[in-house]
Amino acid sequence: MTAAQPVVQVRDLRMAYGDNLVLDGVEFDIRAGEVLCLLGPNGAGKTTTIEILEGFRTRSEGEVSVLGEDPAQAGESWRARTGVVLQSWRDHPRWTPRRLLSLLGGYYAPYSTETVTRPWDLEELIDLVGLGEIADRRISTFSGGQRRRLDVAMGIVGRPELLFLDEPTAGFDPQARREFHEIVHRLADLDGTTILLTTHDLAEAEKLADRVVVLAGGRIVADDSADALARRVSGEAQVTWTRDGERFVHATAEPNDFVRALLAEEAAGAGEVLDLEVRRANLEDAYLALVNQHESGAAAAAAVEFAEVAR
Repeated sequence: MTAAQPVVQVRDLRMAYGDNLVLDGVEFDIRAGEVLCLLGPNGAGKTTTIEILEGFRTRSEGEVSVLGEDPAQAGESWRARTGVVLQSWRDHPRWTPRRLLSLLGGYYAPYSTETVTRPWDLEELIDLVGLGEIADRRISTFSGGQRRRLDVAMGIVGRPELLFLDEPTAGFDPQARREFHEIVHRLADLDGTTILLTTHDLAEAEKLADRVVVLAGGRIVADDSADALARRVSGEAQVTWTRDGERFVHATAEPNDFVRALLAEEAAGAGEVLDLEVRRANLEDAYLALVNQHESGAAAAAAVEFAEVAR
């Protein structure tokens, strides 16, 4: 893999289970150091896509390159360059994090090179995921959030070039979620880790992702930054305010100009502007609109097909 080559390349990816076509011509790239979030409703094909990229599932058709190799044929040295954090791991209740992570890290040591050192330094890793105070406690005593921190540590113990995160903050409280977001930013920004993330938390996707890919019905219906998707779906902002006890709402494509005009009216004696708020569309708005558009189109197509068959 050359420096300019994307870490992940997917072309015309198709996956069928019998007559059920789960993925239909999926195409996207992921660049080095990028955080890409894969979104979609249940059954959209997210899990199947990730399992193919991880090398855990064989595709029906298409071309896939991950770290310069075909995941379906790649060996152990390739796998040592990837990390996976699933929604849950198998428990190891009698172990402590320090013992478990030390053991797992040993499996990656043979794959260290002059340019890449694997695994993480154990103490640095423990500190990174916030396990320092409980590193020598049995895992059976952990809360759900503490267990999830350990899941993350197990996924990145080999200091992967590419990290797959499947619902990584499930079970986290708000503070733990914020700390995890800092971990993701550190991995991407300081260590150059490329990250593919799935989450149902759209606010989390908006905070973490450089790019968002939306899957619906086995196809990509959007691929852009969260901000660009929001602007594409709704180019207008909503301005709300009160004046003389009356509530006003106005949609505008130029909210800054509108607010300046509103305040100029106030200065000219039109009445004091109170509770002024400007709300722009966010990723949640964009995602729901995109999925609804797809589902409406699919329903219309199905109705046409049914009518033709019924003739």
